[in-house]
Amino acid sequence: MKKFLMFIIFLIVVGGIFLTVIFNREKDGIPILLYHQVNDVDENQLTVPVSEFEEQIKYLVDNGYSFITPDEMLNAWESEDGSITLPDKPVIITFDDGYIDTYKNVYPILQQYNARITQFVVTDYVNLYPNYLTWDQAREMQASGLVDIESHTLSHFNLVDNRLSNHEVQNQIFGSKQAVEWFMKKPAKYIAYPGGEYTREAAELTQQIGYRAAFTVDYGLAHKEPQHFILPRIPIFGNNSYSMLRFQIRLRLAPLIAPIYRLKTQMISDGNGVVAQFIWIP
Repeated sequence: MKKFLMFIIFLIVVGGIFLTVIFNREKDGIPILLYHQVNDVDENQLTVPVSEFEEQIKYLVDNGYSFITPDEMLNAWESEDGSITLPDKPVIITFDDGYIDTYKNVYPILQQYNARITQFVVTDYVNLYPNYLTWDQAREMQASGLVDIESHTLSHFNLVDNRLSNHEVQNQIFGSKQAVEWFMKKPAKYIAYPGGEYTREAAELTQQIGYRAAFTVDYGLAHKEPQHFILPRIPIFGNNSYSMLRFQIRLRLAPLIAPIYRLKTQMISDGNGVVAQFIWIP
C-alpha cells in the first residue's frame, strides 16, 4: 500500500512538473478561435446557436479577455523596440466561409459587446448564394471597425488535393486576394486555408503573393515564432453537450489538447482511424 501511495505521489509530482513546463512554454501564446455559422436553424457541428455564441462572448468579456486583430498581433510581434505591446489576455476571433449569419446574428452581438472578429470569405460565394454575405453587408461591417473581411480562397478548394495544378492553387490564393481588395477597397492581408489544410508549397506561395500571414486549424496557441503562414486556430463547435464547458476547456487548455489532436490526426492519416476514434478531443 505504501509503495502504491508513493507511486501515485510520484505521478502527481511528474504531472505537475509537466504541466508547469507546458504552460510556461505557452504563456505568451495567443488563442485564435475559429467559428463558422451562428444560428438556431442548422443542427450540425459547425453551427453554434445564437445564445451560446453570445454566452461565449460574454464569458470572454467578463473574464478580462481583450479582442485583438491579426494586425495588432503582428504589429506587436514585429515591433523591434518593444514599443507596441498587446493587452492582457488577448484573443482573436475568426469566422470562415462568409455565411450571412455573420451579418444577421453575429454582428449585433459584436456591437453589443464591442467585440471584433476577422471574417474570411470564399469570394466566389459572396453575392451568389442566399446563405452567404453580400458585398454591401461585408462593407457595412468593415466600416464599423468590428469586422475585418479577409480571404478564404476563391472557391474553397482543398489546397492539398493533388488534382489541383500549381496554377489552380495560385489562382485560388491570389484571385481571392484581388477580389477582396477590389470589392472592399482595402488591402487583403490574411488568408485562412480551406479546412485548415495546406502544403508547404501553398504556404510559400501565400507569402510570395503578398499576404502578411495565413491561418490553419489546430488546437495550439499562436506564437511570435516561428512561422506566420501556418498560424493555429482553435475550432469552436456547436450542438454538442456541455458546449460552454467545452468552450472553456478548449480556450484554457489548448496547449494540452494540441499534441493529442495532432496525434489523432496523424493516426488517421496513417490509416489507423479505428484506433484514433478512441482518442477523445473535448
